[in-house]
Amino acid sequence: MKTLKFKTNINCSGCVAKATPHLNEEKSIEKWEVNTQTADKVLTVEGENLDKEKVKEVVEKAGFIIKGEL
Repeated sequence: MKTLKFKTNINCSGCVAKATPHLNEEKSIEKWEVNTQTADKVLTVEGENLDKEKVKEVVEKAGFIIKGEL
């Protein structure tokens, strides 16, 4: 399984709730989580066929920003 980590602006439980349907809808993402306790608000996604650009599109569609990759 492949793991990608991104810095985001998903910074609270309300933001996570807003992003949840978008991230759950993406078939290539098998598991994901956002650590809102860190300064970088790290989104970790796991899956077999992950595509960085597709993950960025999904996050942007949810109304958030990928600030960089870790």
